[in-house]
Amino acid sequence: MTETQIIAIYGKGGIGKSFTLANLSYTMAEHGKRVLLIGCDPKSDTTSLLFGGRSCPTIIETSSRKKAAGEKVSIGDVCFKRDGVFAMELGGPEVGRGCGGRGIIHGFELLEKLGFHEWGFDYVLLDFLGDVVCGGFGLPIARDMCQKVIVVGSNDLQSLYVANNVCSAVDYFAKLGGNVGVAGLVINKDDGTGEAQAFADAVGIPVLAAIPANEDIRRKSANYEIVGSIGSPWEPMFAALAKEVDLAPPRRPRPLTQDGLLALFKGEAVGRGVTLLPATMEDMGGLAAAAARPSLEVVYEGV
Repeated sequence: MTETQIIAIYGKGGIGKSFTLANLSYTMAEHGKRVLLIGCDPKSDTTSLLFGGRSCPTIIETSSRKKAAGEKVSIGDVCFKRDGVFAMELGGPEVGRGCGGRGIIHGFELLEKLGFHEWGFDYVLLDFLGDVVCGGFGLPIARDMCQKVIVVGSNDLQSLYVANNVCSAVDYFAKLGGNVGVAGLVINKDDGTGEAQAFADAVGIPVLAAIPANEDIRRKSANYEIVGSIGSPWEPMFAALAKEVDLAPPRRPRPLTQDGLLALFKGEAVGRGVTLLPATMEDMGGLAAAAARPSLEVVYEGV
């Protein structure tokens, strides 16, 4: 049996990770691959496009319910399939009631109890929120849980800022002996302005695919339709992406500084030329606030 490729996909919320992964996994399955798609975003919407807009029970929610009833979680409670693609959602805590990152850690502990490392898939695709500042979302990178990372971005500063943070996390853990690398960048909603390509060149990773900003894709995605199926005009693009995802080696990126990232954009696009003016105490509360006040510090002589 061939080794399972575990691939973590990161990107800014709303950039199109779920769209990319639903179509990528569907195309892979149509070409005979065994694919497991795991949503690791607390929004639990990774698999909604795959299932025509329907949400599936999350692992964390199901585990809590089963535990309260004194029952064990079975694979059929949390894993669902469509046309050869297997999919599940880790889930997360209720809004305002917990840490999403800790939910991810708990979810993977449950997966291991269900036999995660013994499952026989060609690919396991993990959809992660790009906030790798949180240890839970950085788990696959920090613990070598995947072989490589793919970032999804667009030609805008915020999505490339997140992509650069992911590259920084990979570089940081590589310095500590980690083995995870970045396989490349998928440009979504590509309008041809070129900033995402320039970012990929600057950090030393390839562009695996450029998905155009196209009305047909937008409309079908909004209606929860798969656009990467055989017979679709977009299938060759996702088939080519599937091949790149399979073959692209993990690389150690060269993350950019904030100024280096800003330099990819035109000055009028990011507000360069603005001067940072230090505030004064007068600015904060008037002259009275700036006046010296007696100290309450106790000073001991001879100390």
